[in-house]
Amino acid sequence: MLLYFDDEHALAQRIGAAAGLTTAPIARHRFPDGESKLTLPPQLPPRVVLLRGLDHQPNDKLAELLLTAGGARELGAQRLTPVAPYLAYMRQDMAFAPGEAVSQRILGRLLASHFDAVVTIDPHLHRINALADAVPAAHAVALPAAALLGRWIAQQQPGALLLGPDAEAAQWVEAAAQAAGTDWAVCRKQRHGDRAVQIALPSIAFGGRAVVLVDDVASTAGTLVAAARRAFAAGAASVDVAVTHALFVGNALESLHAAGVARVWSSDSVRHTSNYVGVAGLIAAALAGG
Repeated sequence: MLLYFDDEHALAQRIGAAAGLTTAPIARHRFPDGESKLTLPPQLPPRVVLLRGLDHQPNDKLAELLLTAGGARELGAQRLTPVAPYLAYMRQDMAFAPGEAVSQRILGRLLASHFDAVVTIDPHLHRINALADAVPAAHAVALPAAALLGRWIAQQQPGALLLGPDAEAAQWVEAAAQAAGTDWAVCRKQRHGDRAVQIALPSIAFGGRAVVLVDDVASTAGTLVAAARRAFAAGAASVDVAVTHALFVGNALESLHAAGVARVWSSDSVRHTSNYVGVAGLIAAALAGG
């Protein structure tokens, strides 16, 4: 059985159909003080999949995830697998100053203590090579969506130069370029704050080329905006953007268009108007594999 919350109904139905799973909603009631009361189906099968992306308002969603885990165990679930298409708290993978909590490690251990397996898409892993290093569950599965984006780009902008806005994006832009059958490169980034970044382009010719910026996640979009402006300054004919996780907080999307970006494409791992690439089949295949 696949359990889901109302805000992820559409994706849950697509996953359920692709994986052959019965789907059932989790009812929520919010008390005046902010606490949540959750109501699950009264009888659950031994294996339960729980869809709960940890994108916008991840703290509230994480609490719901843990409450559901406890409730599901009490109602008969023996094997619990959360599907978190976007897995929050993966950026903080080390202490950059004395006393900082390393959220990646802490959240990973927390999930491993409550669930038998964890499935996510393109987690932001920088200094580690595998999701299992951050989430020590029996099965920790990181699904790659970059190839899906690459095939979409090949249809929309054949022969485009795929450009990663920073070195961290290399793994995604390379995979997308291989799927699209086109060239790729990455920029160099120097960050001065959450919204202040400097971008240096790679030493290649941009004159007259169509460029697609590819990354795993867009939040404030500051890095993408800076990269788009530099690409245009170097002579790019057009700049589009393709990302796995379309967080786009505040006026991020408007900032991209103001910088000259024509089109923005994303997967439906996070619900957004830019969704063009579906991940239900990717998730269903992982669930079928155990």
